[in-house]
Amino acid sequence: MAALGAVHAAKKVLRKEIKARLAAMTEEEKYRQSEILTQRLISNPKYQASKQVSLYLSFSNEVSTEGILRHIFQSGKRVFIPRYVGDKMDMLRLFSQEDYDSLPLTKWNIKQPPDDDNTRDDALFAAYFFPPLGGLDLIIMPGLGFTPEGHRLGRGKGYYDSYLKKCAVLPSGQPYTIALAFREQMCDHIPVSEHDMTVDEVLFVEK
Repeated sequence: MAALGAVHAAKKVLRKEIKARLAAMTEEEKYRQSEILTQRLISNPKYQASKQVSLYLSFSNEVSTEGILRHIFQSGKRVFIPRYVGDKMDMLRLFSQEDYDSLPLTKWNIKQPPDDDNTRDDALFAAYFFPPLGGLDLIIMPGLGFTPEGHRLGRGKGYYDSYLKKCAVLPSGQPYTIALAFREQMCDHIPVSEHDMTVDEVLFVEK
């Protein structure tokens, strides 16, 4: 218990440091790095081979995913986006750019389907009950900090760690995970516990 408490304390300190680095970034630099990372992801073999992709919808201090979303629609892939309700996260189908534009904003200024929207395909439900459709091939991961080896520092809610554990028991297995990170989010070391899931690949701009 003491060791776990020390990990939580160290994460709290690191989150504060990374948030300060992000706050110092200009909008121009965020745009520059986001454009580079969008092209790197689009040319990534795992992305190119994927058919069903989970994509986070970015806010101001994250690598922008707007260009990636447009490419997913243009390439005919199926895309699923997070819906956060309480301590639970679902991945729900997004059908088109027009569908995205019509979504309401949450208190975090992120678009997501309304809580009472029960008309969309749920990635986990489909994978459990309609195995021929398959589960997600790829999850594009957000986060606050990362190491090149794939250790991830989230924002403290554990949404993605919990979701990946649910995916791990599916017939299709756990999807491949790729994180997108500003250079300012990269760390030499991140304190982790046994509950923290590792990312398969981290894309970041070195300079």
